[in-house]
Amino acid sequence: MGLKLRLTITQFLEFFIWGSWLISFGNYMGSMGMGDKIGTLFATAGIASFIMPAIMGIVADRWLNAERLLGILHLLGACCLYLASTATGFNRLYLFMFLNALVFMPTIGLSYSVCYSIMAKNNMDTVKDFPPIRSWGTVGFIVAMWIVNLAGWGTSPNQLLLACGSALFLGLYSFTLPPSPPTKAQKGGSLVSLLGLDALALLKEKRMAVFFLFAILLGVCLQITNSYGSLFLGSFEADYPDSFAVQYNNIFMSVSQISEALFILAIPFFLRRFGIKTVMLMSLGAWVLRFGLFGIGNPAGMGMLWLTLSMIIYGMAFDFFNISGSLFIEKETPAKFRASAQGMLMMVTNGLGAVIGNYGAEAVINHYTKEGLINWPVAWFSFAGYAAVIGVLFALFFRYKHVREV
Repeated sequence: MGLKLRLTITQFLEFFIWGSWLISFGNYMGSMGMGDKIGTLFATAGIASFIMPAIMGIVADRWLNAERLLGILHLLGACCLYLASTATGFNRLYLFMFLNALVFMPTIGLSYSVCYSIMAKNNMDTVKDFPPIRSWGTVGFIVAMWIVNLAGWGTSPNQLLLACGSALFLGLYSFTLPPSPPTKAQKGGSLVSLLGLDALALLKEKRMAVFFLFAILLGVCLQITNSYGSLFLGSFEADYPDSFAVQYNNIFMSVSQISEALFILAIPFFLRRFGIKTVMLMSLGAWVLRFGLFGIGNPAGMGMLWLTLSMIIYGMAFDFFNISGSLFIEKETPAKFRASAQGMLMMVTNGLGAVIGNYGAEAVINHYTKEGLINWPVAWFSFAGYAAVIGVLFALFFRYKHVREV
């Protein structure tokens, strides 16, 4: 089996595991009578993203081959997912999904590290060869969503068993990958250095401090529709039982992931022409539309058009912040801080921002729930209003002069 194919399988399975449950799990929790706790459970990924990648990165850098650590974490994740599939009460479900988040979230970065290490040892061009390999991760995520939907597992624990089986397979498969040994990093560094937080020094510069503050505030938006999208579409079942968006809500939601993959290709053009500030404002504007279109949408007639446009605009909303923000860090920070700055960006967006966003969304949605019915339009308009306010503040306080490239 060729090396590129082996790495492609790794990326495909890495995101297949996540796609098996991430989008449909809110609907599953709603069917279990846990709809008022969705934000609390989804916040586990944010908590795990805030603390675990750095810790596991230290382990991989100093003591254990990255591919072995990847395998161990996925085997532990398979156990957690299986136990979560047997849970009938929230406390037990929360415990096992939290444990799963702790072992799964570091594997995303580890899977990249394994690929980079193996490619470097085999004289492959990571800039040229890795993006096509990584794109199969998005394909894996989408395929998993479709399987869950077509199998009718959107409100079934079988989605967790599918994730469990794929995690078990990837865990064992990881041990067959070429070795990615520790880098033998020098000992004696400070705790801040070990945890990859050297970039805290960048916060002394006002522009970077403002950027990271808004990264947190924008990170609040990132997971709300992933957490609540399937539950929202499922709420139309009584009025539109035969609608495609209701019967195949996972497949319909996968349009967002397809859009995400396509909008990545547009980022270099927009950054060269408009600069980071305008691109970030485009992202915030897209989040306003993402939420606002959900607020006016429904699965029939023009309402279906609004929902479809919301799925398409997600690619701009997500990529124009996540990818462009990462490229801004790469360009604007000193070389000695770049790796730490990238790690800190992940921590504040997918960690701190996601935690605030999930708990905040839960509070808003529960506030607009009366007698078991959620006033979805008002909730979505609340999120759209939040994104609009953040956009105005970002335009006012983030200073950046773009020199247009030709």
